[in-house]
Amino acid sequence: MTRKRLMHFCLRTYFPVIVKILFSAISVVLVSSCERKLSDDKDDPEPGSDTIELFADGLRKPIGIASAGDSRLFIVEQDGTIAIIDTNGIINPVKFLDITERVVSGGEQGLLGLAFHPDFKSNGWFYVNYIGSGDSTHISRVSVSKDDPDRADPFSELKLLSFSQPFKNHNGGDIKFGPDGYLYIASGDGGSSGDPGNRAQNPEVLYGKILRVDVSACENNDSGALPEIWAYGLRNPWRMSFDRLTGDLWIADVGQNNIEEINMQPAGSAGGENYGWRCYEGSEEFNTDSCNDPGPYIFPVYEYQHGTTECSVTGGFVFRGKEDSEYYGRYFFADFCSGKIWTLQNSNGEWTTELFGIFPGNGFSTFGEDTEGNLYIAGLDSGVIYRFRL
Repeated sequence: MTRKRLMHFCLRTYFPVIVKILFSAISVVLVSSCERKLSDDKDDPEPGSDTIELFADGLRKPIGIASAGDSRLFIVEQDGTIAIIDTNGIINPVKFLDITERVVSGGEQGLLGLAFHPDFKSNGWFYVNYIGSGDSTHISRVSVSKDDPDRADPFSELKLLSFSQPFKNHNGGDIKFGPDGYLYIASGDGGSSGDPGNRAQNPEVLYGKILRVDVSACENNDSGALPEIWAYGLRNPWRMSFDRLTGDLWIADVGQNNIEEINMQPAGSAGGENYGWRCYEGSEEFNTDSCNDPGPYIFPVYEYQHGTTECSVTGGFVFRGKEDSEYYGRYFFADFCSGKIWTLQNSNGEWTTELFGIFPGNGFSTFGEDTEGNLYIAGLDSGVIYRFRL
């Protein structure tokens, strides 16, 4: 083969390959450059040392965080299990409780709440709120194992309160012990859309209420309606908490079409507050049929409207950790869809908010605090627990 024919052969054989390799290399450079550009242009802050930090990962739909008064954190997983995390963020491979066979899970159903008895260290009692067979709500007492403090006895369940749910959504589900020793239970309006039965305003049903129960004597408050009802007029109260310093009760209520709200019931309240739903969504009229307008409604201390990404409020806690922190005394809350976290405080009689950060892709479902007042937040979608650096 002559030199000229050899050159033509090489060009026909290898030139397309060389071009393809060069094109691929250029594409990689361009894509990498674009990825860096997108990253550089991103305004949303990421979890980091200045805001929140990764504490634990690998949870299954975490939907509740509770403390038993010791160094452990207990994580409620929606499918019906409770996990334990130690101070280093290490998840105990053995579940504290597993009642998946009793729990109806999915959507807004599942194991929804956990609260430890104030005397848990001596009696070993804790309480759960879950949706069971027949789409019914169950508030039950369970005991820790006598042989292992990191295991509960699933067969020790003692039902305290049960009631059926008209629909599968708006179950509320949070439970907390108040400073008075009573167990407070957040109950949604029974579901569907717009509270078609006007149940939240009905004093003869348990839907759309904050309930209060004396778990030690089975004696409830003696209000004029059902004895368990403490406050009413709520749509789907999604996470409530007591300020560990003042005793104020904070209630985040998920809106219908447009408004998410934060309610605050001062410590020392005699109960009976009407937070307005379905007559009002936030402070705006929604459906005033059969309503006592203007009525003795208690409107939110703060509300926000749905934006391009905001859709559902997740209530948190008043930070009572480090007293020298600029965030001491502020209430933290989040939006499930946008990943935004805000703080709320009363400044000279006026409620003001401040955006703490934006952390998309988590689906923030709940906050929690440990014995020292440090705050945590869980991502239902990400399976992550973050710890606040305040």
